[in-house]
Amino acid sequence: MIKDVVSLGLPVGEELIIRKNSIKGTGKDNGKRICIVTGTHGDELEGQYVTWKLNRILKKNIDKLHGTVDIYPANNPLGISTIYRGIPGYDLDMNRMFPGNAHTTEFDYVVKRIYEDICGADLCVDIHASNIFLREIPQIRINEISTEVLIPFAKTMNMDFVWIHSSATVLQSTLAYSLNEAGTPTLVVEMGVGMRITQDYGNQLIDGLLATMKKMGMWEGEEAPTKPPIISTDGHVGFVNADSSGLFLPYIKHGKRVRKKELIGAVVDPLDGAVKEELESPINGFVFTLREYPVVYDGSLIARVLGGSNNDTGSTF
Repeated sequence: MIKDVVSLGLPVGEELIIRKNSIKGTGKDNGKRICIVTGTHGDELEGQYVTWKLNRILKKNIDKLHGTVDIYPANNPLGISTIYRGIPGYDLDMNRMFPGNAHTTEFDYVVKRIYEDICGADLCVDIHASNIFLREIPQIRINEISTEVLIPFAKTMNMDFVWIHSSATVLQSTLAYSLNEAGTPTLVVEMGVGMRITQDYGNQLIDGLLATMKKMGMWEGEEAPTKPPIISTDGHVGFVNADSSGLFLPYIKHGKRVRKKELIGAVVDPLDGAVKEELESPINGFVFTLREYPVVYDGSLIARVLGGSNNDTGSTF
């Protein structure tokens, strides 16, 4: 059932409406609810494919669903329609405004209503893509203060790895942080690249969502085999940044393993044909982030390399 979460009057007689599709299974209702959220950043489209396909699977197998799946495909429809990361015309990043406030500005009210609508779910999965500059392999990012609650869910989500961030690096005004603080377990998925859809990544996540729902007792339909993730902390990640400006040309492919000091790529100068620098991997591991947009400047992030895990899933390099 399509429901309005919140509406807001806009100039020239227009209206902003944020909707969800609340799918209630016809199987035995176990009272559980999972929320699939995406489209908070208007330039991140990977989640649009996931919600489209998940809708189709659940509707076709509604008798195998126990409980409720709430799908929020477009928290920021203005941003999606204008290919803008934030809220166009207001220079606001919606994912820096939670939990919101019903008594201040109009968009504080919007995020407050979204937050309140999700609160109380047994699990929320907040799907993001990278920006237009970087490509990410499918991953889950978790604040270290929520590890104990979230890791059991993360292990069944079929992602390549789980990155546990230190609490100092997590912004408290994000949807995920606010929901976790309120007692609603929330996983943040990052995958792909901005303004694009990577169907293979989306299909991988859908398999993980169904496997997680089965573990929660919400799904009796078919599920594909899933894999355990590598679980990593900040201390296992090596960063590669440019020291000069120019065009970045990769020597390796995204998601591939590299050795320490192996060349990641080069920054070149189109004006005189010079190779300004060649960039090395700082550690052994695999490249989970790689520069997608070729124009770089001094300090631009080129790659992240995952160099180890805590091995509690049995995943090793």
